[in-house]
Amino acid sequence: MQVISSAFEQLGLIPPLVATVAELGYSKPTPVQEQAIPLVLSGRDLMAGAQTGTGKTAAFALPILQRLAPFASPSASPARHPVRALVLTPTRELAVQVAESFRDYGAKLPLRSTVIYGGVDMNAQIDQLRKGVEVVVATPGRLLDHVQNKTVMFNQLSVLVLDEADRMLDMGFLPDIKRIIALLPRERQNLLFSATFPDEIRTLAKTLLRNPAEVQVAARNAAADLVTHVMHPVAREKKRELLSYLIQTRGLRQVLVFTGTRIGANRLAHQLRRDHIHADAIHGDKSQGEREVALADFKSGKTTVLVATDVASRGLDIEGLPQVINFDVPHSPEDYVHRIGRTGRAGMTGEAISLVSPQDHDAVAAIERLIKKRIERVLIPNFGPSGPSVATMMGDQPSHKDRERRRSRSSGPKRQVDPIFSKPYEPAAPAATPIPAANQEAPQAKRKRPQLAALLGGLKKAS
Repeated sequence: MQVISSAFEQLGLIPPLVATVAELGYSKPTPVQEQAIPLVLSGRDLMAGAQTGTGKTAAFALPILQRLAPFASPSASPARHPVRALVLTPTRELAVQVAESFRDYGAKLPLRSTVIYGGVDMNAQIDQLRKGVEVVVATPGRLLDHVQNKTVMFNQLSVLVLDEADRMLDMGFLPDIKRIIALLPRERQNLLFSATFPDEIRTLAKTLLRNPAEVQVAARNAAADLVTHVMHPVAREKKRELLSYLIQTRGLRQVLVFTGTRIGANRLAHQLRRDHIHADAIHGDKSQGEREVALADFKSGKTTVLVATDVASRGLDIEGLPQVINFDVPHSPEDYVHRIGRTGRAGMTGEAISLVSPQDHDAVAAIERLIKKRIERVLIPNFGPSGPSVATMMGDQPSHKDRERRRSRSSGPKRQVDPIFSKPYEPAAPAATPIPAANQEAPQAKRKRPQLAALLGGLKKAS
């Protein structure tokens, strides 16, 4: 245990926190912790990029607790426990996990923390806030509800953390984040943690952070090195059958499956249950209680397959998750990185499986460009698509777009020009005036209308 203590002591952590991480079984700081903790302790603003599962929550929670330690008080008075740190997260699951981390890491300090998220009754959250808390972990929407009800105050706040900032922007939280920031004291420390750094995040960082230090412990938008990737070409209508086949023949016991829509998640979970596979779905339409039960059953092994949407790809922390399966290939290659970040965590190996139909060719190409590697294709007999699309998906033949691209490059500067457009202008010859026939009316003449009596048969024929 002395090795553990000395490793974290070298980062400048105080004895209560060093003892706590030793009791929690931390062997040594992760790279993001080694770089971020001293910077946060020094009071610097920070822009940190790290893959999920690299210990980034401890990288900001531990130094924040240490910076708040001088204000810690055993007093029961709410006035002695004002909100001093705010952590914003995109999902309820992630908010709960971050709040649990603050609780665990701060077990030896008289500091209080609470978590605020939507989908549950506000009264219990209001009671916690009224008792006084130093650390609030919240989702943006529910936090603004409390602001509107005047149940939370930020006049003594000194630290703001945006966790999984890229996902918050993806989910449309930027207006809420700006509203919250406008309510905070101007003098504060700002910490931005994100798995990826798209341009929108860097723009936000420029407006939020002041002379920030930057930490990047993994290549931008890189997939975990310990995760193996495989793609199974499959006919679109056979995806569900192939998924059941893989789970049953390989004896998979804990599988996180991603779909593109909530309806699709519910439907797939129902179909897997009909195949005698214990499956459940988790997504934004489920209540918080339903989501907690589904996640608990999955972690305990009661549920074999948990079908989730991308909302869950950031908030799920499942120790030792062996497989992630993309039932629907994500349109955004960054979402692929987020999804497979659920496996291959904390030094363990993992497997990312994708069921790929011919319609997914462009999305697959974008993913491979982002992670800078070609993903192995494995064709399962009796499930592959028919026709030439198999060869294209296996990489044996170029796709239609690839052929068009190569054709345009090989054509060189020459352009095929339609002769009708290159022919010199020639005025049209004047049209000859037609001569009307003797028994034909002129074009502009008004047609003679028959008499009504003739139509009714009332006129006599001429003799």
